[in-house]
Amino acid sequence: MLFRIPQQLLFPDPELAEPDGLLGVGGDLSIDRLRLAYSMGIFPWYSEGQPILWHSPDPRFVLRPDALKVRRSLGKRIRQQRFEIRADTAFESVMRLCSSVERPGQDGTWITEEMLDGYLALHEAGYAHSIEAWRDERLVGGIYGVATGSVFSGESMFALESDASKVAFVTAIQRLQKSGLTLVDCQVHTDHLAQFGAVEVPRRVFLDALMSMGSGLPMGSWTALFTV
Repeated sequence: MLFRIPQQLLFPDPELAEPDGLLGVGGDLSIDRLRLAYSMGIFPWYSEGQPILWHSPDPRFVLRPDALKVRRSLGKRIRQQRFEIRADTAFESVMRLCSSVERPGQDGTWITEEMLDGYLALHEAGYAHSIEAWRDERLVGGIYGVATGSVFSGESMFALESDASKVAFVTAIQRLQKSGLTLVDCQVHTDHLAQFGAVEVPRRVFLDALMSMGSGLPMGSWTALFTV
C-alpha cells in the first residue's frame, strides 16, 4: 500500500510497504524526518523530477561486522597502506562524487541537489558520515551513510582508483566495530556487497534488530576513530 506522507512528522508502519518496498510519497528531507525514517528502517530513494519516495524493502540486505569477508588480494592492498583513510573531512565532496562518478550498469543518479542538501544538513547535525580514501592529498574513494545508534546505513560509494572504496569500506567496518558497530544496513542486494558477506534477511528481522541496536549510544567521534 502506498501512503501519502503528511506534513506531520510521522511515517506508516514499514510492514505496510508494497512488494517492491515502496512505502510512501511526499514529505521532506528535514533532519528530524530523516532521523525518524532511518530509526524505522525507511529511507528516501527517487530520481530527479520525481516526488520524494520512501522505501523499506523486504528482504533487507545487511552485513554483520563479525561476518565481514575480505579477499586475500584486498587484504594485501589494505596492509600496503596505499590509501589514507579519514572520516568526515569531505562529506559534501564524497556525496557529489558518488553522484557524478559513472558505474557499470547505472544510468544517471538518484543523488539530487535536494538529497545533497538534506544529507549535508544531517551530517552537520552529526548523524550522517563519510569515510574517505585519500592518496597524495587527493580524494580517490569513499562511502557515506547514516548512523542510527550502533547501526550504519550505507548510502553510496565511489572510487577514482582501483580498490579505493573497498579499502575505505573494510577499514570503516573494522574500526567502527571496535567502537560498538553492530550492523551495516546495505538496504538492497548488490553483488558488490555480497562479496563482503552481506546477506538478505526478512524485513521483520531487520526491524527488530534496528529497534534494539538503533537505540544504542552513538559510536563516538568518527573523525577521532579514523585518526591514526
